[in-house]
Amino acid sequence: MARVPRMRISESAQKILATGIYNRWYGICPSDFVKDDPVALQRWGENLVAWRDRDGKAYLQEDRCPHRGTPLSLARHDGDRLTCIYHGVEVLGDGVVAKVPGSLGSKLEGRCLVRTYPIKEFKGVIFAWYGDELHEEPASFDLPERLVSGEYEAILSYGEWRTPYRYMIDNNMDPMHGAYLHAVSHSMAAGSKEAEFEVVETNHGLRFQKKGQDSINFDWSEWYDNSIQGVCLEIPYPSTGGPGGNFGIVFHITPIDEVTSACFFWRHRKVSGWVKDVWRFLYKNRLEERHWHVLEQDRLVAEKIKPDADEHEHLYEHDMGVTRVRKILAEEAESQAKALKEAGFIN
Repeated sequence: MARVPRMRISESAQKILATGIYNRWYGICPSDFVKDDPVALQRWGENLVAWRDRDGKAYLQEDRCPHRGTPLSLARHDGDRLTCIYHGVEVLGDGVVAKVPGSLGSKLEGRCLVRTYPIKEFKGVIFAWYGDELHEEPASFDLPERLVSGEYEAILSYGEWRTPYRYMIDNNMDPMHGAYLHAVSHSMAAGSKEAEFEVVETNHGLRFQKKGQDSINFDWSEWYDNSIQGVCLEIPYPSTGGPGGNFGIVFHITPIDEVTSACFFWRHRKVSGWVKDVWRFLYKNRLEERHWHVLEQDRLVAEKIKPDADEHEHLYEHDMGVTRVRKILAEEAESQAKALKEAGFIN
C-alpha cells in the first residue's frame, strides 16, 4: 500500500485515506458509459459492476456472484436482473438472489447477498454513496451551487489518470501553479508570478486565495466538502472567450485504486436563455481543445510524480491551501477509523 504520511495517523486511517474516505458521494463514471449490459469497473480499490435494467435505471454492485464468486460483469442481462453465466444464479438490482435454477428452493433465494450501492444520476454522471458499516444509509446529495443553480451552464469533461487522487486535489488547491505550468494558456498568461495568500473559512470548507489579486489569473481555489468533495475555482476570460464572465471549474475526483483516479471536470459559465446555447456552441467548437491542452499539462505532471513523493517534500507558504486540505482529510480518516474500531468492524 502506498504510504500516506501527511500527518501521524494510524495504519487503519492510512488505509482509508489511500483509497478515499467513507461516507461521501463519489462520481463513478459518465452516465453514457453504462448501457444495458454489465460494465466492469473499479472504484475505491473494489471490483464493481454497473448496469441498467430494462427501464434504464442504473445499478452499481460488487462484481461477485454470491454462489462461487464469478464476476457479475460477465453475467447475462435479463431485463431486471443479472444471470451468472457459470451456474445461472439470478441477482436482482437490489442485490437479492431471485433464483438458483440448479437448486430450486435453495437457501440462497430471497437473501440480499450482493452489496449494492445507493446511486444518483446528475449532470451526466452516475454517483454512488460510499458508506462504511456505520453509515450505510446515504446522506443528502449536496453538490456545489454552480452545478445545481439554473444561473450556470456546466459541461462535463472526464478522464482516468494514473496518479493518486490526493495529488489531483493538491493540484487544484494550488492556484500558484497556473502562473507557471499554464503560463502559455490563453486564459492564464496574466498576473504576477509572486503572491501572498490567505485562507478564508466557508460554510462548506475553505477558500485559498491570493491577496490583492482577483479575476486576473487562477487566483483562488475553494475546497468543498458537504457529503461530496470537490474543488471550485475560476479563471478570468477575455472578451474573445465569449459570454458568461469568468470561466469556472468544479473538480471532483474518485479513487480507482491507490494510484489511479477518475477525474470529473465540470466547466461552467454564468449564462441563461439563448446565451447558454452560444456558450455551449463556442465551447464545443473553439474552447474545448484548448482546455484539454491545459488538462494535459496537469496530467503529465501528476502522472510523473511518484506515489511516495510527499515523503520528500519541502513545502512553503504557497502550499498552505494544500496542507490545510490534507490535514482535513487525514483527520477525517482517523475519526472514521476510530469509530469503526470502537464498533468492532476493524482491529
